[in-house]
Amino acid sequence: MYWTLELISYLDDAPFPATKQELIEYAHRSGLPAAVIENLENMDDDHTIYESPEELWPEYPTKDDFFFNEDEY
Repeated sequence: MYWTLELISYLDDAPFPATKQELIEYAHRSGLPAAVIENLENMDDDHTIYESPEELWPEYPTKDDFFFNEDEY
């Protein structure tokens, strides 16, 4: 299983909180790339409830990770 910024970003609009199975169903319904579905299927725990993409991929960058000042624009 591998996540990239592009792959995990497909789950930004997913219905969190969600279980592994709910995320897989969302991915199929939304027509997400096969790599996203494969990553979800390869996750270990079926009963964990995920609150956000950060719980799937802890390295997922947040707005705090960027040095962009929105107030300047």
